[in-house]
Amino acid sequence: MFKSLRQGIFFLAVSLCPLAGATEGGGGAYANGADSFMVAALPPPGNYLVSYNAYYRADEFANPSPVFDSFKVESYASVLRAIHVSDKKILGGNWAMLAFLPYVNVDLDMGFASQRRGGMGDIIVDPFAIGWHSGNWHWAVGMDIYLPTGRYDKDQLVNIGRNYVTLEPIFAFTYRNPAGYEFSMKTMFDYNFENTDTNYRSGKELHADFIAAKHWGPWAVGVGGYAYQQVTGDSGGGAVFGDFKGRVYALGPQVSYTGPTGFNISGKFQHEFDARNKPEGDKLWITFSFAL
Repeated sequence: MFKSLRQGIFFLAVSLCPLAGATEGGGGAYANGADSFMVAALPPPGNYLVSYNAYYRADEFANPSPVFDSFKVESYASVLRAIHVSDKKILGGNWAMLAFLPYVNVDLDMGFASQRRGGMGDIIVDPFAIGWHSGNWHWAVGMDIYLPTGRYDKDQLVNIGRNYVTLEPIFAFTYRNPAGYEFSMKTMFDYNFENTDTNYRSGKELHADFIAAKHWGPWAVGVGGYAYQQVTGDSGGGAVFGDFKGRVYALGPQVSYTGPTGFNISGKFQHEFDARNKPEGDKLWITFSFAL
C-alpha cells in the first residue's frame, strides 16, 4: 500500500498549490482559483506577461481512509504566462496564443513519511484561443494542453509533474456594465490521459473560477472563488482507492489595481470547504500583469 501511495499521493504542476480534484495524487492539472477579474476580456493585439504567485496550506485531506489522518502540506509556486494576441480574426474574434511556465516548491508531511521537493512543473500551451467583445459582454474560448515536462518519479512521495497529457477546453465570459459591476466566470473540462508509469487514469473534471466585483476607477473589489467536481471516477491498476472522485468549493475576498500604463496587480484569499478526496485549506495569491 505504501508503495502505491508513493506512486502519486501528491503532485503539483501549474497548480501553484494542492488542487481541487481527487484524481491521481489528490490533485488536478489546473490551479483552481487562478483567474478572476475580467477573465474573458482578451486585451488588444500585442504581447503580455502575467506572473501568478501563490501560497497554499492545508492540515486536512478529506478522505475516510486512515492513511490520510495525519496530513500537512505547504506549497509555493510562481508561474509565468506569456500571451500573444494577434490582429487576425477568426469567426469575428481575435486569435491569441498562450504558454505557461511554472516553478513549484512543496513540503508534505503524512505522518508515516515526509518530503520537500521543488522544480519546474508541467508546461502548458494554448495555440488556439479566441476572444470576442460586444458592449458590456466579453467571451473567450481556448484549449489548454498540459504537457508532461515536470519533474516526476513514481517512487517519490511528492511529484511536481503529472507524467501525462491533459486536454482542457475552456469557455469564459465577463459582464461589466458602465456602473462598474462585473461578473466573470471561466469554465473548464479536463480530459486526462493515462499515467503509464503507474497504470492510473484520472477521471474527467469539471470546474469553474468566478468573481462578482465592483470597479471604482483603477480599483476593483470583489468576492470570488471556484467550484470543482470530478464527473467520472479514476481507473486502472494503480487506482488503489477506487474511483476517488473529488469535489471542492472555495470563496474569499479579492482586490485589483490597474495603473495608468496598464500594469495590474491583484490579490486574493480563498478558503476551501466541503472537500472530498483532496486537501482542504487556504490559498493566498498575488498576480502581476503588464504589456511588453
